[in-house]
Amino acid sequence: MNPLRIVLAENNGEIAALIAETLESLGHEVCAVTSTETDAVAAAAHFLPDLLIVDMNLDEGTGLAAVERILLNGPLPYILMSGDPLIGMPPDSPAITLRKPFQDHDLARAIRLAFATDQTG
Repeated sequence: MNPLRIVLAENNGEIAALIAETLESLGHEVCAVTSTETDAVAAAAHFLPDLLIVDMNLDEGTGLAAVERILLNGPLPYILMSGDPLIGMPPDSPAITLRKPFQDHDLARAIRLAFATDQTG
């Protein structure tokens, strides 16, 4: 897989740093790390990433709402992650989900799936 430009939205700074480090070790560029819904939307508009990786629980707002707002500008692969069961996700949702904690290979697999799956719903 070619290197990707990724916007990462994660409300825990330590976890964000670990995920960003893992993404970079996989050869990708983390162009922004945000912790709020509004900042995630702004970063996506500014950086025009290839992929979004978004925690369901952000400091202000939700990851799902951030993704919905970002997708109003067009399709973009994304991964939703959470340390909690992903309650409230529609059973037919096209979202690729990642349950924290996860291993590097789980993240790499989720990235491949995000590009292999039609997430337009």
